[in-house]
Amino acid sequence: MRKNQINKMTGAENSQPQNCSNKTWTKSFTLAVICVLMLGIISLFTGVYDIKGQEDGLQMFFITRVPRTAALMLTGAAMSMAGLVTQLITQNRMVEPTTTGTIEWAGLGLVFVYLVIPAPTLMQRMAGAILFSFVGTMIFFLFLRKVKLRSSLIVPIIGMMLGAVISSISTFIGLLFQMTQSIQTWFVGSFAPVQIGRYEYLWLIVIINIIIFFYADRLTLAGLGEDVATSLGVNYNKIVILGTGLISAAVGIVAAVIGNLPFLGLIVPNIVSMYRGDDLKSNLPWVCVLGMGAITLCDIISRTLIMPFEVPVSLILGTVGAVIFIVILLKQRKLR
Repeated sequence: MRKNQINKMTGAENSQPQNCSNKTWTKSFTLAVICVLMLGIISLFTGVYDIKGQEDGLQMFFITRVPRTAALMLTGAAMSMAGLVTQLITQNRMVEPTTTGTIEWAGLGLVFVYLVIPAPTLMQRMAGAILFSFVGTMIFFLFLRKVKLRSSLIVPIIGMMLGAVISSISTFIGLLFQMTQSIQTWFVGSFAPVQIGRYEYLWLIVIINIIIFFYADRLTLAGLGEDVATSLGVNYNKIVILGTGLISAAVGIVAAVIGNLPFLGLIVPNIVSMYRGDDLKSNLPWVCVLGMGAITLCDIISRTLIMPFEVPVSLILGTVGAVIFIVILLKQRKLR
């Protein structure tokens, strides 16, 4: 099986460029894209404010509804993609930024920025979140390389324990310097505040996705292990650093703009890998599309569940993601 994956990644001489296109744009993928577009349309017309009956309805439509739907799509792609890359690098299907402590490190970065700069700009908050995410993720990866764990089930548990410690530090600092309101806003991931002028940095996620797609083959080889990647001419350490940087950038941007979105990077990549294997280049479009659809559906539910009030989308994601995470853990335990 591993040999087949290596052959697929390195490429045979008789492979043609259009094969990748034919492999991606299947009937099922086209149907998935149509479903996501339909969810996007539903999201545009879901809300308490009557955009049809008010004089400024059209203006509010482009100020709030369009940015919110665009933010949903970009965030879903970002967190799902970050989860997939994390799983490849760690060679573990049960890890993602929520279960490695990356998102908690991003929150600590936001707290640090607020300590240094009383009224930071969105760019400054993003920079702090990305920097701390990178440092925290590298610490987690270095720990995995130094300590040989016998069971893959222990890896996400250790990551969540590390994340809990970092989250406690953030909470302590917030209480000490009276910043609890800022911390609580970050912990409750919600798209309610999204509007024009607040979400535009999320478009950087498109660049991140392009870079991941460009390095997809090397990232997939890195997912086969250091020895295999090195034997095929791939600089394993550089690819790990690159992957960590891309994960940190995606998580930092989302953390600064939206907040904490748990388990999205766990659910989507596992569903895709379950049916399509571990080829990152062919899976990336699927992961992006399903990530967009999953978070858009959760956001629609959050807006309609107790309308006219709104439930934070992180609550819906956390509930669904926790259940799926437990199911995956039990499934892995049975396979041992």
